[in-house]
Parts: sequence; structure tokens; C-alpha cells
Amino acid sequence: MPMRPAMRLAANTPAHHHLTRAQLQEQLKALKQAVLTPHHTLVGQWLHDFLNFATTWLPVFFVLVLAITAWLLWKVAGAMPRTKPANLATKGSSKTTWEDVAGVEEVRAELMEVVDFLKDPRRFEQLGARTPKGLLLYGPPGTGKTLLAKAVAHESGANFYAASASSFVEMFAGLGAARIRKLFQVARKNAPSIVFIDELDAVGAQRTGHGFNREQDQTLNQLLVELDGFEGPEQVVVMGASNRIEDLDPALLRPGRFDRQLLVPPPDLAGREAILEVHTRGKPLHPDASLKTIARQTSGLTGAELANICNEAAIAAGRGGDTALSQVHFDWALERVVAGLQQKKVLTEKERRILAFHEGGHALMAHLMGGVSELQKVTIVARGTALGYTFHLPEEDRYLHTKEELQDWMVVALAGRAAEEVVFGRVTNGAANDLEKVTEIARHMVFDWGMSDSVTSRTMRADNYALSEATKRVRDEEQARLTDGAYEDAVRMLKKHRPPLDRIASALLEKETLVRDEVLELFKDVEPESRASETVGVPRVVATQPGGRLWP
Repeated sequence: MPMRPAMRLAANTPAHHHLTRAQLQEQLKALKQAVLTPHHTLVGQWLHDFLNFATTWLPVFFVLVLAITAWLLWKVAGAMPRTKPANLATKGSSKTTWEDVAGVEEVRAELMEVVDFLKDPRRFEQLGARTPKGLLLYGPPGTGKTLLAKAVAHESGANFYAASASSFVEMFAGLGAARIRKLFQVARKNAPSIVFIDELDAVGAQRTGHGFNREQDQTLNQLLVELDGFEGPEQVVVMGASNRIEDLDPALLRPGRFDRQLLVPPPDLAGREAILEVHTRGKPLHPDASLKTIARQTSGLTGAELANICNEAAIAAGRGGDTALSQVHFDWALERVVAGLQQKKVLTEKERRILAFHEGGHALMAHLMGGVSELQKVTIVARGTALGYTFHLPEEDRYLHTKEELQDWMVVALAGRAAEEVVFGRVTNGAANDLEKVTEIARHMVFDWGMSDSVTSRTMRADNYALSEATKRVRDEEQARLTDGAYEDAVRMLKKHRPPLDRIASALLEKETLVRDEVLELFKDVEPESRASETVGVPRVVATQPGGRLWP
């Protein structure tokens, strides 16, 4: 053992012998060396072995890590989506013609000019005109923007390249910009061509400058560069479609990029009838099916919804084993598309009674308000999320509405809840949708249209943060006054006309559904109390006394 020499040395030293300082230091040094030398030797041996292992295997381990990293990167690159713009050969797969597009005559006329540009560019070039670089189609969903682009591609005979803007935006930096470059390279190479980018707002939204939107901003920058990059005789037209033009970047909308911005609105009465003719082409129609009547019943619907109605009518006819589409099939399809699928909900007698008076209140008030909302059908059969509903049909397409008409609309919407209070003395939660509609109308009247009593010459929009607290208080008070006043009018008139309310509620409990003729028969002795819609556009006549003086 290492301690034995030191112990032996101490044992041989006489107790009475006095050691000098130098001798003590030498003995301590010898003792320390005897104790620590084996430990140092062991540590050194371990260090030597570790260095040998590191110099032998560490390069191998490093090369292995690099190989695994390279393999993972290769797998990620292989998993990345590689979308290519679909080249639709206009004389092959794209068969949409101008005859398939209806209800957007003004927009079609604008696009036909672009077709003429691509077919005969010399006729315009000799006059100094140039081909429009970009056309932006915007409007509500389902109005036919993509259909118009396909028709332009077919009629012009140009190569058509379609891509969705969402395919340009990826989480990997640079992919979107690279795809846009490739798309436009192919389009220039095969000019004359049309590049159609659907849902443009996915890539063309306003740039924020934040770091987390850098990839989208880079993609948009590349699109802006490509739109400016058409030079020389290249005949390339870019068409974009968007439902939210207000979200697009201003640099994308300036002239020189999208020269023409075309609104594609929902069709009017004549447009809806033309669309119905397109979608019933090839379908056998019964003599009682009137497309003009269907067009009147579908005010506000888009072309896609009209196409769906025609398809649902054909399905209903096939389900019933009929050989032609009748008016009954179209009526069923209209309710299916607008109100939803009929539900077989089991209601208690108490709920059916409340629902009958609720919907009867809407029907009676629609009659009392005159032509502001002509009733076509009232039912307590559940469809979609509604336990019952009243179906109104306007006499004509209207774009301007007076303050009095809007107030009548609010009275009609609140009549269901008012009927519950008049008959049962309490209200239910069944008027949630009615309250939302009334709140929206009153909000627009006060906030946007200057139709309040105290503030009639300016707007008080919710996004105007410069409004004072006093103005906001006035705004809220005016909105509450309009809605509360409409509810009070509804309660007052239903109390006055309680007998016809009881009649229509009893009829609904018996038949569940009443059409227009049946409702008019129930209300034949009830005169309307409002003529607001009938006097729209009629100049007010000021009566005068003999001699030219005004009557007081």
C-alpha cells in the first residue's frame, strides 16, 4: 500500500529526535508524492485513451451526421408540393362559349374587346392602342368570374394558363416567387396567351412589412415585377378574380398592371331569366314551369345559386319519376336552396301554437305594410335552422330605399316577437334572427346613411375613431330609438288587428303551410296601414289656396 513507507519511516524515527524544518518538508513532499503519483497516472491514462478514441471515431461520427442531415433535407425537398399551372387548351378541354355566359352583359362586352385585341392586334396597333395588360374581375362569390375567364380563353383562341393564388403561397421561402416566374415564362413563350389567377386576394393582400408575412410579400413583389415585365410584341393578358377587392394592395390595382377593373354583380331580373334559360337548356320543362316567375322569386341570388336550383329541380323530378320539370319542382328546389333542408322536428303543441302566432304575426304585418315585402308563403315546417319562416317576394329589383320603407321592414321583422307578447304576454328566444336583421338595418341607417332624426347630414361610422364620446352616445341612442319604436308600432298594430292574427294562426296550426292566395283570403277585410313603398319616386305636391298662398 502507498502508506506503508511513510508509516515505516515514522516508526523508525525516535520520539526524542528533533527534525529540522527542511527535513520535515522533505518527508511531507515524499509522502505527498507517494500518495498522488498513482492517481495522476490513472487520470493521464484515461485522457490518453479518450484522445485516441476521439481521433479515431469523431471524424466518422461527423461524416455520419452530415449524411443523415443531407438525407433529411432531400426527403423534405421531395415532400414539398410541386404545383404547375394547368394549361387548358382552349380548342380542347375548355368548351365554355359566350352562349354559356348570361346575366353579365356589360362585363361580357368589355371582355369581348380583349378577345378582339388578341384575335386582330394590328387593327388596334395602327391606331396607337396597346393590349390591356390586366383585367380584374371582382364581385360576390358565384357571379361567374371564372366562367367569364374560360369563355374569353375559348373565344380568343389564345393559350390559357389557370392557377389559384393559394398555390403560390407556401411556408418555404422563395417557392411562391419561383412559381410565379415559371408561370409567366411559359405564358410569354407561348404568346398570345391568357394568365388567369383565381382568388387573387390570397397573394395580393396589402403588404404589412411584418416578418411573419415576408414570404407572401416576396410573392406579391414578384407578381408586380412580372406584370411590369411585358415588353415588345408579347400578347399576354393577365386576368384576376377576387371577392375582396378592398383587401388588395394598391400597387396591384394601379393602371399599367390591372388596367380594367370589372365589377361582376348579382344578376337583375332579366339576367336571372337568361341564366335560367342557360341552365335549363337540355332539360324537359312542363308547360306550367315559368322561368320568368322563377326569376322574380330569386331576387338577389347569384348565377351559381340559380344553377343549383335548376339542378335540384331536376333531381326532385327524377326522384318522383316525372318526365318533365314542373313549377312544383322549382318551388321545392328554391326552398331547398334558400331555406335549407326540411327537418322532421317533433314540436310540442305549446311550441306549435307559439310558432303559429309568431309566423302569423310576420305575415299579418307584411300585409299591413303594403308592398314593402309581399308575402308569398308562410309555414311552420322547419327548414335548416329555422323552425318556421315567411317567404317574401319583391315586385321589382330595387337599389334605393327610403327611410320609411326601412322602418316598415323593421316593423315586419319584429312582428313575430310582438305577436308572442300580445298573445302570450311573454317572449321566447325564437326571434334571434329577426333581432339581428333589425339591428343591422338600424345600424346602417344611423351609422352610414344619415337617416336618424337628430343627425341627418353626416355619417357616424364605427371605424371613425375621431368621434367624440357624446357623438357615440347620440349614435347609440338613435339606433335604440329606431328599433324600440318599430317594436312599439308592431305591438300596437297587432293589438288593433287581433282577429286576423288569430285566423292565420289557426290556419297554420291546421295546414302548416299557406301560400299567397290563402293568406290574401284570410286578410281580405284588412286594409294596409302603410303606403311607403307605393309613394317612392312620386313628387310631393304642395297644395295652394286661391291666389297662390300655401295652405297652412
